[in-house]
Amino acid sequence: MATLKDYRDERLRKLEELKGLGFNPYPAKTYRDTKIGDIAGSFDKLHGQDVIVAGRVLGIRKFGKIAFIVVKDASGSVQLFLKEGTISGTEPSNNTLGLSNLNLLDSGDFVEASGKVIKTQTGEVSIETVNLRLLTKALRPLPSAQEGFSNKEERLRRRYVDTNVNEDVYKRYLRRSIFWQTTREFLLSNGFSEINIPVLENVAGGADANPFVTHMDALDQDFYLRISHELPLKRLIGGGYEKVFDIGPRFRNENYSDEHLPEHMAMEWYWAYADWRDGMKLTQRLVRFIADKTWSKRQFKLASGHEIDLGPDEEDWPEVSFVRTIQEKYGIDVFNTSLEAVQDALRQNDIEVEKIDNINRCIDKLWKKIRTEITGPVFLVDVPAFLQPLAKTQEKDPRLSEQFNLLLGGTEVCKAYSELNDPLDQLDRFKQQQAMRDAGDDEAMMLDIDFVEMLEYGMPPTCGYGHSERLFWILEGVTAREGVPFPQLRREVDEVTKKIYPDINL
Repeated sequence: MATLKDYRDERLRKLEELKGLGFNPYPAKTYRDTKIGDIAGSFDKLHGQDVIVAGRVLGIRKFGKIAFIVVKDASGSVQLFLKEGTISGTEPSNNTLGLSNLNLLDSGDFVEASGKVIKTQTGEVSIETVNLRLLTKALRPLPSAQEGFSNKEERLRRRYVDTNVNEDVYKRYLRRSIFWQTTREFLLSNGFSEINIPVLENVAGGADANPFVTHMDALDQDFYLRISHELPLKRLIGGGYEKVFDIGPRFRNENYSDEHLPEHMAMEWYWAYADWRDGMKLTQRLVRFIADKTWSKRQFKLASGHEIDLGPDEEDWPEVSFVRTIQEKYGIDVFNTSLEAVQDALRQNDIEVEKIDNINRCIDKLWKKIRTEITGPVFLVDVPAFLQPLAKTQEKDPRLSEQFNLLLGGTEVCKAYSELNDPLDQLDRFKQQQAMRDAGDDEAMMLDIDFVEMLEYGMPPTCGYGHSERLFWILEGVTAREGVPFPQLRREVDEVTKKIYPDINL
């Protein structure tokens, strides 16, 4: 059986033969004037018209004085019909291939074809090709439709093959693009301004997460890759802007899971003179708008098995109380309990108890166990203030924060709250978080004194919101790694590659 090296060696031989004939196997210029998908969609209009298309060769069939080549671009595929007397002869000076040298072409190569749009005797829309130009010589064959490409490890490492072979994966990342375009469109149409903020920060804040650390030579100082967009965007609110957002990557030095990646895309917006209840209304509109534009539906069957319905515009999503749910499920009053009691509840429910756990982390673990059973869409409310150091507290019960989390399919897909703008209160909460961090909690927030100073200059009442692409993964029905084109993987070089490049130290 032929190996990858055998196929590659044969293609290298053809490459050398092409060069020997005077071909440039990798020209820069193409004259394409028509997308392939437009040909089938506008056949009556284009029938008999001259077009120039370009794309990747999917298959070649040659029968004496005629040949058929299937070519695909991002919009679709079409058949090229080549016959002696119509197709030009070989002309290396302009990279034109004739029937006599068609054997130098392989599936996976890129070509340009010019000719008339016709239907063959069998009724297939085709291009009666006059000129066939070589654009790119591929040295490795793509898997055929019969072979498939389903090995998970291979798919993650060679996504460029995955998207060529598996159409559902190809379309997924187009939907991911629409997801973020739609998010931006909604916010801009609601008066928000997109203002980009730094990825490198002196202090990592805005979330409970362990940051990545890097070093800037110019300043001879360590910086953190941001774990959140929050604090810089709130500085903009303090700077006089009233509606701001940013879309971009954030980095959390944690393990992989079906819901988490160390690097992922996220969006956060901040809205001056609004509170968490205003944020709830906007969130419902935003999520429904995204679903309509990205998937053209509001009913979803998720990978978790949950089935959700985002409902009509006039219907508000229900609310569930964090404090009451913990009390009903575990018999624990989160404001009047001990670390030992909460750890006992963790053990009774088969949840890991760690040596450095504090009561905040343990209560959060209990909640995360419960939320897997909640289908949603539901807004989680009554989150204890000690779990959210950046949120205002409720007037009727200062022990509770003015925060809501959107629950979908057993997980939280967004978090929002009325932002704390009391500088003295914020400093006290930062001190509490720093004490937790000093005690060994690497995910507790760092004390950001510059942020406190900004609050002392004054920040108006503000609502803040954030969602990551986890919202996309959940509605798309895929895991985190399947939801991004190129997830980080441990660097590995397979033995086949090492044999192909023996003179390189891999």
